[in-house]
Amino acid sequence: MHRRTFLQGLGAAAVFGSMPFASRLSWAASPGAVSVDSLPPLVGDLTLYLGRGEGGLYENVLEAIQKRNPKLNLRIRRGGSAALANTIVAEAKAGVKRADLFWAVDTGSVGLVTDQQLAKPLPSDLTGQLKSGFQYPGWTPVTGRVRTLPYNTERVQPDAIPDDIMALADSDLAIGWAPAYASFQSFVTAMRLLEGNKATANWLRGVNRNAKKYAGELGVVMGVERGEVDLGFANHYYTLRLKSGKPDANVDLAFTKNDAGCLVNASGILALSDGDLPVNFMRYLLSREVQSYLATEAYEIPLVEGVAPPQGLPAMDTLSPPDIDLRKLADLRPTLNIMRDVGVL
Repeated sequence: MHRRTFLQGLGAAAVFGSMPFASRLSWAASPGAVSVDSLPPLVGDLTLYLGRGEGGLYENVLEAIQKRNPKLNLRIRRGGSAALANTIVAEAKAGVKRADLFWAVDTGSVGLVTDQQLAKPLPSDLTGQLKSGFQYPGWTPVTGRVRTLPYNTERVQPDAIPDDIMALADSDLAIGWAPAYASFQSFVTAMRLLEGNKATANWLRGVNRNAKKYAGELGVVMGVERGEVDLGFANHYYTLRLKSGKPDANVDLAFTKNDAGCLVNASGILALSDGDLPVNFMRYLLSREVQSYLATEAYEIPLVEGVAPPQGLPAMDTLSPPDIDLRKLADLRPTLNIMRDVGVL
C-alpha cells in the first residue's frame, strides 16, 4: 500500500456524522481492528506530542487522519520521545498542561509518564481490540517491534547462532551493534531487569571483544549484509526493509528464546486529557487501515487482532519473548551507567 493510496483511501471514506457512534457494548462484543468507516468524526482542538520515528510514516498517518477530519485542529509538537516525556512531567509539576496526547516510539518513554499518574484511564472497548499481553488500562500500544539477530547467510549457518542471548558473550562470532541507539539501550535495560546488573555488565564486556560499532541499527543490518560482521543486534524491521528493496540480500533473521534478545517492544500512545476526543483519535491509530499501512510500509507488527503481520516475519506465536512489563524500560539511567562503566559508551 503506497502513501498516496493510503491517504486517498482514508480520506475518501464517508464521514458518518449523523450516525451515532457504535456503543461500547457492541465494540466489546467485536474485538479486533475496525475500519475508519466505523469511527466517529473528530471535531475540536487536540495537541499531540509526537516522538520522532519511522522515517515520516507516522506523519503520513497523521496527515491522513486530518484529511478525513477537516474539523479537527491538530497541533503537533515533535521531538525525541524521552525528551517529550520529560517535558510532560515537568509541565505537570509546574501546573501546566499543553499536551492532550503523547505518541512515543518506545515504551520506556510511556513509562516515564504513566509512573507519574498522568495518563487518563482508557475504556475497555478500546484496549480490548489489542492482542493478549498488550492491553493496558492507561495507554495503548500502536505497533510492535521484536529484537532479532540479523546474520550474514554466506558467513554463518543458522545452527551456529545461539538461541540464548547471554551465550553470545562467549562466542567467536563477529558482532555488529549500535550501543548509542535508543532501541539497543532498551534491550540492555530489559537484560538488566531479567538477568541482573552483574550479568549484564559481563555480557557487554564479552560482546565488546568482537564487536564493531555502528551509528544506528540500519547501519548494523547493512554491515551484516556487506559481510563486515557475522551477525548483529537490531529491531526486525531494518532487515525486512532492506530485503524488500534487495530481495537477494545476504541477510536473514535469527531469534533467541525467552530472554531480552527476543524482546517485543512497542510504540504507544496515551491520553493526557479527559473526554471522548483524545480516545477517539486513538481509535484511528488502531483502525484496520492504519495498522495495515504501518505493517506494509514500516514493517512494524500490528498489535490489533485481525491485521496481517509484515511479510518475512515469523508468526508471533512462534516467538518466545520474555515476560516483562514494558513500562519498566523507562528505568534507563542504571543501564547507561553500566554501559559507561564497561566502556561501550
